[in-house]
Amino acid sequence: MNLDRVREYLLETSRTAARTAESCGEEILGATAAIVESLRAGGKILLCGNGGSAGDAQHLATEFVSTLTLDRPRDAIPAIALTTDTSLLTAVSNDFGFEHVFARQVEALGREGDVLIGISTSGNSANVVKAFERARSTRIRTIALTGATGGALAALADIEINVPSSETSHVQEAHIAVGQLIAFLVEDELFTA
Repeated sequence: MNLDRVREYLLETSRTAARTAESCGEEILGATAAIVESLRAGGKILLCGNGGSAGDAQHLATEFVSTLTLDRPRDAIPAIALTTDTSLLTAVSNDFGFEHVFARQVEALGREGDVLIGISTSGNSANVVKAFERARSTRIRTIALTGATGGALAALADIEINVPSSETSHVQEAHIAVGQLIAFLVEDELFTA
């Protein structure tokens, strides 16, 4: 075991967060505004991603529906993680292919004026890309959380928050921080007198 390795990893986490703060502020505010506009008009938030990003989608949906902290009581915010229904995920994967698991749900659950948040460190996850294509055809606003290059989602997203790192673990750490920040900012806009 190496204490220098521990320090370096955590320092890179903080450097990635600092670079994200410097380069993604306007996009974070834009994402917040899009979500607030949708919610005020009766819309909802849909979230999707794979692996760790699926966990982030579920985590963030929970933050919106439940609460970020009990000392800021507020009404529930409608948000759905498209990553949680194993029967649906396996049926769509079997019948249509795994690349359609989120697009099919966007078709079934999404409505014009909703917001779809897609989380993909590479920006190239085929099922997230197809969900964004479906959202675009349904006039659902799209917010992509990606890594440095943005991948295919960059061209499809209405708003792209691309964390300036190519290291998956650090991108994912920044994604959850950005997502929680957006949830706090949405709360501020909707519920702070």
